[in-house]
Amino acid sequence: MKLIVQIPCFNEAETLPDVVRDIPRDVPGFDTVEILVVDDGSTDGTARVAETVGVDFVHRLPRNRGLAAAFAAGLQKALELGADVIVNTDGDHQYRGEDIIPLVQPVLRGEAEMVVGDRQVGTIPHFSGTKKVLQRVGSWVVRWLSGTDVVDATSGFRAFSREAALRLFVFSNYTYTLETIIQAGKKGLAIASVPVTTNPQRRESRLISNIPLYVIKSAITVLRIFLMFEPLKVFSYLSLFPTCVSLILLIRYAYYYGIGQGQGHIQSVVVGSVVLVLAFQVFLLGLLADLIAKNRQLNEEAGYRLRQAALDR
Repeated sequence: MKLIVQIPCFNEAETLPDVVRDIPRDVPGFDTVEILVVDDGSTDGTARVAETVGVDFVHRLPRNRGLAAAFAAGLQKALELGADVIVNTDGDHQYRGEDIIPLVQPVLRGEAEMVVGDRQVGTIPHFSGTKKVLQRVGSWVVRWLSGTDVVDATSGFRAFSREAALRLFVFSNYTYTLETIIQAGKKGLAIASVPVTTNPQRRESRLISNIPLYVIKSAITVLRIFLMFEPLKVFSYLSLFPTCVSLILLIRYAYYYGIGQGQGHIQSVVVGSVVLVLAFQVFLLGLLADLIAKNRQLNEEAGYRLRQAALDR
């Protein structure tokens, strides 16, 4: 059994040595533990530092493509290197290497295919009250949309079985954390949470440097991935409002027509009919999107089998 710990990095030359030093090389259940650094176009010599501190592999991206792209590239590279389990940790030394051991246990026991480290956000001293509230609200939304019970949805400290890594596809160019949980839930992958602790903050988060912008981008990512898996449900909900409006207008006209005053309320019929047509068109868009989603699922299944066949050669 091989465990690969991947570390997506962008300009982490200062903190990377501590991250690598903390990673245990002897993890119960594994014959081999290897470290993979994904250098996301760093300009501070992160790749050189990685080589000097003794990581096993360095995968360089020629330009900065963002955290989500670096994470996805790391998963693919780890699969190519023969990983049976992949752990993702951050290059800023947020997570403790010793927590890798409990993090992988649900995967080893066959209880989960994806494990998310629960940072117990309420106990992190450098998180502001606003950030703690947003983390709780965001995690609740992701749990509701994905049908999972993940406690800390934005935690990047995760373990993946080989099967889960093969089945997950990252579409966002911003962050993978929320997207992969919703995907895993919709694809029926077993997900677990494990309590972990965090190190003192070394630098400000680059991903959440602007909280309003982070909220907007995260909301767009969540809506996008949910639309990919549940388009008919989303468009059906969207069509409810115009349907209700049209019914109210048509019932209003019917009432006045019944009492002999329909002549003065013909506009209710016109507007109600137009709105009803709009609602029907929205619903038809949902049907079309649902057909596209089914086709995408078939393509994903084909892509999964092709990746699996290519890696098994």
